[in-house]
Amino acid sequence: MTAGTLAALGGLEGVPSAFAAARDAIDLVLRDRGLRRTTPATTAESLLRGAHASAVLDGSVSSLAEVREGRGDQVAGRSLRLSTELLRLAPLLRTAPLQALARIHAILAAGGPPDQTGRPRDAEAAARLRELGSMLVDPVAEPALLLAALVHAELHTGAPFASHNGLVARATERLVLAARGVDEKSLVVPEAGHLALRAAYESNLRGFRDGGRAGVHGWLLYAASAYTEAAAASPLAQQENPDPGMRAAPDSQSDAAADT
Repeated sequence: MTAGTLAALGGLEGVPSAFAAARDAIDLVLRDRGLRRTTPATTAESLLRGAHASAVLDGSVSSLAEVREGRGDQVAGRSLRLSTELLRLAPLLRTAPLQALARIHAILAAGGPPDQTGRPRDAEAAARLRELGSMLVDPVAEPALLLAALVHAELHTGAPFASHNGLVARATERLVLAARGVDEKSLVVPEAGHLALRAAYESNLRGFRDGGRAGVHGWLLYAASAYTEAAAASPLAQQENPDPGMRAAPDSQSDAAADT
């Protein structure tokens, strides 16, 4: 996907205004990224909530409380393990994105077949990863929210690895937001945004895969809504609004979706 293609997608009807509104929601929570004091504990809480939400979307039945206590199921355990290492990969994502993606998968697939750990499943998958890599090192691939959304959908629907592609996609999306300066301390929770809109998330991923340009358009509009939900799910937002009716990563879940 070229810079020209990115620009064309970013100009589709309703997309610029939708992403602008999502960025405003994120900036409101982050207080213009720098004016609000935060702590490493707040980042850790955001990563924990994201790990739980992503695991549920990948089939976990563990509650947030169980994951917090280290008692989650295998999917949750893998997601949590990745969350503790993820932000260290932000510089690598900008300079050597294929290495960053390989490391993300290797963390998730630890203990699996060595020939499938951190490696694309075939030549076609390797080519798709190289295309994604070119987008991720492009310094003018903006807006960052658009890039994060497209990378997420490409990884999820393209399934370049033998396993855990949904977890890889959501982790990479969070990492793009951090590496591109939207949310450097990783305080919003995009995974929880997708979980809050689960039915729309899953249907729009199918649309992205099968629906041509209209499907991509629908995914981008959906992603903007999910990023607004991600801001609302931030620990910072919920510190200010402790109303129990506020949306957060649910503590118990319904039927789980299978990984791509």
